[in-house]
Amino acid sequence: MKNLPGQDESSEKIHNRMSKIKHKILVISGKGGVGKSTISTNLAYGFSKIGQNSGLLDVDIHGPSIGRMTGIEGLPLAVNEDKSIEPIIKDGVRIITMASLLQSSDQPVIWRGPLKMKAIQQFLGDINWSDLDWLVIDSPPGTGDEPLSVCQLLPDLDGSIIVSTPQEVALLDARKTVKFSQALGVKVLGIVENMSGFVCPHCGQRTDIFKSGGGEKAAKEFNIPFLGRIPIEPAIMESGEQGKPYVVENPDSESAKELMSIAKKITDILI
Repeated sequence: MKNLPGQDESSEKIHNRMSKIKHKILVISGKGGVGKSTISTNLAYGFSKIGQNSGLLDVDIHGPSIGRMTGIEGLPLAVNEDKSIEPIIKDGVRIITMASLLQSSDQPVIWRGPLKMKAIQQFLGDINWSDLDWLVIDSPPGTGDEPLSVCQLLPDLDGSIIVSTPQEVALLDARKTVKFSQALGVKVLGIVENMSGFVCPHCGQRTDIFKSGGGEKAAKEFNIPFLGRIPIEPAIMESGEQGKPYVVENPDSESAKELMSIAKKITDILI
């Protein structure tokens, strides 16, 4: 099959940009509302905190949230003379999100698959990511166009991180996501169990609201690493709403330490 006009040029641009980045990981989940973008944000900043050059790419075309979580919402992008685009740098992390291209945060993106694919091609090939140690790619929930496009456009993707919740019902979605990665030849680097228990903001006591262990069970079932569990903690949600990554704002909290531990486990797997 012949390549489409401009496809070879696009592939070359992506290769040239991405070859300067040592490690590229895709953060995915089988369903929405599991806190995937929170994990992505704190992983990117976690890598930065341990002395690594880090970038964060939000490929959730229809519902980007990285802009709000990192405090860059509304900030303009700079275009260079060669038409490449500079990512927004916040606290040392280079960030690109669809939200930066919208006129307002409530503007809908009404695109079908080919347009989304083209946008992701531009995010990978037209952004001046520079020399990075890590690029964390936050995708929308499910196994649709966006994560599929990333996997197809990045044959040297290091692997995927699957975010799940502890309930047994979440096992089905985790299984689908693991099988999605395996079908595309993408290594599953591990599973993170988010919303694992509730931490009271007053006394610090941890209570299991949901039945726990779903993410860990899925990891054992597929013989892949279980990277850790993060509780439901109001301070984490507030931090995201304020555009302040939790590992930066609350480094001494138990949840921040667990997030940093997950980042270090990923570096141990790949470095």
